[in-house]
Amino acid sequence: MTQGPLILVIEDEQPIRRFLRASLTAEGYQIQEADTGEQGMRLARQQPPDLVILDLGLPDIDGQEVLRSLREWLTTPIVVLSARGQESQKVNALDHGADDYVTKPFGVAELLARLRTALRHAAGGGEGSPVFNVGELQVDLAARRVVVGGEEVHLTPLEYKLLAALIKHAGKVLTHRYLLQEVWGPGHAEETHYLRVFMASLRRKLEADPARPRYLLTEPAVGYRLASE
Repeated sequence: MTQGPLILVIEDEQPIRRFLRASLTAEGYQIQEADTGEQGMRLARQQPPDLVILDLGLPDIDGQEVLRSLREWLTTPIVVLSARGQESQKVNALDHGADDYVTKPFGVAELLARLRTALRHAAGGGEGSPVFNVGELQVDLAARRVVVGGEEVHLTPLEYKLLAALIKHAGKVLTHRYLLQEVWGPGHAEETHYLRVFMASLRRKLEADPARPRYLLTEPAVGYRLASE
């Protein structure tokens, strides 16, 4: 029987580790557990995992420091766990190499969807396809053609560049800073009003109800995510 991906859980709260162990093993994942940052980094070196779930609030080392240390050599996805209200922590983690975050408390379905997306990107499944589809949205990246519900939609060059950046990482949360640097360049990393204006314009063109978006999702105080499932 083929073994599933190996997930390293670095989390000091035993009830959460127990919940993760039960949820993930039921889906066929292999699990390694660490209750400190030091132990987690040691286990990662002994047997590099396919994905890391990392709590930011560890008893011995700050989770951000563990993230930075792992990112010096580990290329596999890292999904951070954070308490609600820690927006600055989430942004910092994403800017320093985390692939995604899940806010406590979280449900099994949400967690599994985030893990599938991260593993798919790691395997190369998030990039390379010339046509992106989700719901009634279809984007032909080779032809630069955008269609919603069978109708072609005209986007300005900057609108298309923003959409293409989101498609490249579909399903992942992208910080305001990342999108601004990717679309407008390094000199515009703090110009968040640009992003709000262009995102609002994209939603008007792509969403059936821009006030309740289906595709272009806001991650409050963090950034945006393009739906992929």
